[in-house]
Amino acid sequence: MDADITLRVDGVEHRLTVDTRTTVLDALRERLGITSPKKGCDHGQCGACTVLLEGRRVNSCLMPAVAHDGADLRTADGLADGEPHPVQRGFVEHDAFQCGYCTPGQVVSAVAAVDELHAGEPSAVTDRGADLAEEIRERMSGNICRCGAYANIVRAVEEAVTR
Repeated sequence: MDADITLRVDGVEHRLTVDTRTTVLDALRERLGITSPKKGCDHGQCGACTVLLEGRRVNSCLMPAVAHDGADLRTADGLADGEPHPVQRGFVEHDAFQCGYCTPGQVVSAVAAVDELHAGEPSAVTDRGADLAEEIRERMSGNICRCGAYANIVRAVEEAVTR
């Protein structure tokens, strides 16, 4: 069964018809040609597909597109506004990627983590008096990097938090 939906992606409104089983990730990649969110595990465990949905990070591989008709989505491609986003700059400056496959999801998740920290939202480690690096590791724990660039990712996010 097909359904007509509208998705606002990176500030651009898209109207499309999708099978009701289509995920947001598949709508983005296969229907709209927006390939920065990656299909990693397709089970919500790796974070390669992370996008911002109404400003909150989500695993787009788990989200039925029809359930998010009218939603505002932001991908790694949509973070830059003429210049790279501070988190994107931090990833480059701190060499926080190797193969680059997970990088768009890592960057989007890092943007959300920075926003959460600035808003004072607690994480699972906040009550234990966690330092900034531990807070970042906890908040980024849903994003896997098979190359192991974690130390540099933490440094890049730390810099974005303190800017």
